[in-house]
Amino acid sequence: MSDRPTQPPTPTLKLLPAYLGTTSIQEATQTARGRRVLWLEILLNDQLDLIPWQSDPVVQDAHRTACRWYTHYRRLLSYLFDRAPLPIDPGPIDFREYRTFAEAVYFAYAHR
Repeated sequence: MSDRPTQPPTPTLKLLPAYLGTTSIQEATQTARGRRVLWLEILLNDQLDLIPWQSDPVVQDAHRTACRWYTHYRRLLSYLFDRAPLPIDPGPIDFREYRTFAEAVYFAYAHR
């Protein structure tokens, strides 16, 4: 037996390591590319603890975007992934991001 105190496991990131090579939300918020992909991580990974970043405008914006995409595609996402629902936000989404969304969903589904 180990005398080391056990820490709760850190939730695993699903997309950021593969897409950016980053291992934390903090790293993702520091690059333009990371900020563009962060909403997808939030959308497809319900194991994230965003409380430490709740006052960060970058994370707030990514969360809002994830909620909007979840609202538009919740049936698909609920069918493919067993995730806790995100808050409903009927605001507009940028459909130019659809291809990125579809690729991320395909990747996350294949690696679940």
